[in-house]
Amino acid sequence: MKLKLHNLIFAGMAVGVVVGLTLHYVSDSANHATVRISAVFDAPEEGVGQVALLCDGQKIELRQRTSQRPSGPRGPARLRTFFRWLETAKPGAQLTLESGRNDSTFEALIAVQDFERLRDYLPPAEADTAPFALLFTSGVEKEAELISTSCRITVLSPPNRSVIRTCTVSLWCLDLLGPTIFMGALKMIIAPLILASIVAGVTSLPNIGELGAIGWKTLVYYICTTAIAVTIGLVAVLTIQPGNKGAAQAVRQERERVLVAYRAEYEQASGRAALTDEQHPTGAYLAWVAEQEGGAAGGGHEAARFKTMSGARERTAGDIFKDDIVRPLLTNPFSSLSASPPNSLGIIFFALLLGIACTLAGERAAVVVTFFHQLNVVIMKITHWLMSIAPLAIACIMAGLVAQNGPEIFETLGWYCGTVIGGILAHVVFLVVICAAIGGVGPLRLWRGIREAWMIAFTTRSSAATLPVTIANTTEKLNVSPKVANFSLPLGATMNMDGTALYEGVAVIFLIQIYGGLDDVTITMTAITTFLIFITAVLASVGAAAVPDAGLVTMVLVASAVHLPIYYIPLIFAVDAFLDMFRTSTNVLGDAVGAIVINRLERHRLGAPAPT
Repeated sequence: MKLKLHNLIFAGMAVGVVVGLTLHYVSDSANHATVRISAVFDAPEEGVGQVALLCDGQKIELRQRTSQRPSGPRGPARLRTFFRWLETAKPGAQLTLESGRNDSTFEALIAVQDFERLRDYLPPAEADTAPFALLFTSGVEKEAELISTSCRITVLSPPNRSVIRTCTVSLWCLDLLGPTIFMGALKMIIAPLILASIVAGVTSLPNIGELGAIGWKTLVYYICTTAIAVTIGLVAVLTIQPGNKGAAQAVRQERERVLVAYRAEYEQASGRAALTDEQHPTGAYLAWVAEQEGGAAGGGHEAARFKTMSGARERTAGDIFKDDIVRPLLTNPFSSLSASPPNSLGIIFFALLLGIACTLAGERAAVVVTFFHQLNVVIMKITHWLMSIAPLAIACIMAGLVAQNGPEIFETLGWYCGTVIGGILAHVVFLVVICAAIGGVGPLRLWRGIREAWMIAFTTRSSAATLPVTIANTTEKLNVSPKVANFSLPLGATMNMDGTALYEGVAVIFLIQIYGGLDDVTITMTAITTFLIFITAVLASVGAAAVPDAGLVTMVLVASAVHLPIYYIPLIFAVDAFLDMFRTSTNVLGDAVGAIVINRLERHRLGAPAPT
């Protein structure tokens, strides 16, 4: 039996998850050395706490085992090594000191970069003279520290460099086949597709009045569904309150300790009080904290994303309207077509003007009209060619995402992820109801018609890259008139961001729930704060580019509107790629439902058959 494309895409997603998890665990284990540490303490007290290794006075993080080596009969050495690879490491190692005993032995994992610093002493010729010590920090009082009088380290298994190289090459190949080739090919045809499809759609209408009717209905639909998406997100986050859960509050407690240290450091360095007599932070102290946090965030592994967000920090709503909407509309069309990513707003505006001009010119523009109609057909043919490699490409994209992130990211942000996904699912139900009640297309028919576009949007995390497939699915499988699809879908891929708007509202309130009331976050959740978040989330979603991670940039506008420092946003960086899959697929679903609804409302004028 010949498998259909959507079944192959789904299988590719499943295979990608399995391959990604395998790569993640194998790479994580191979990047750590397993060591046995024996330490002696002088008159220890009974208790449980965190331990870290000191080498020449520098602290080295130890990681705790979360799985044991297989017990039972000894197997082949290769099998035992494979099981060791699959042992995962949890950040931070715990040690229990027993009363009456001054020695302790345990196993831990050391990252490969830290292991390089120790290799000159492993194994040491004189074990007792090696510059090692074990730092024990009480789990009750973080300030109570105990340093061992002697420490001996035995290497059980070093980092496996051959496996590390194999994983690195594998990730490179996955990135080449998925994001680089497949997504690059889809993005290659975006600009000509938007131009050709809109010109073809406008010139297919019987008169300019029909364009106005389709246009205002499309805009009203997009604005209403975006506002409803934000409302659903706000209700979800205010009801579930993920920022008040145990894991999130642990993050707050750690931040409180950091701020206490900041106060002492600021007062010692400046000679001025960090707080006023009313226990409110001074402006100079807040500026100093922002400088410290900005430097720390700008130097981490997410430095590029933080730098992008910092560039948007001082922008007002007026600046965004002028810079992200007005100026792109009036950009040279050739510059808009050649930009990377393409300037979608500029292409749409020029295509509308060109289509209207061709319609008014009549027969004199027949050659131009024919050219764009045929160009649209050719680009859709290229889209079908690209879809033939979609299953393999999507498997590579999924494998790369899972391998780089892994499931550990949900330990702290699980409730937050659940809130965002729950809100998105509620909005999907709303869209399905709208599609059935107004568009006349039931849930099963909608899924069968849009599933290929939805799965590609889910994996590529780009509404723009999915646009060719979305147009093909709605016109060929859902009987949406090309006159509607060629206009509403490119516009929707640019400005209709239901999932992104919902996500931004949830994210900002989640951060306020965690950090609200601290020295540098003086805001709390009130009706006015909620309303400001609602308005700015709706407006910011319109300015979000249809590319991965754009939501993080526009979130700066929402955070700035309620005076939430942007250096808190990197907390959710770890799960952004995962959540981006859900919100982008929701964006595409909203675009498709919009085309179905507008097609149903305009079918008596267009003479188009209703979707079946």
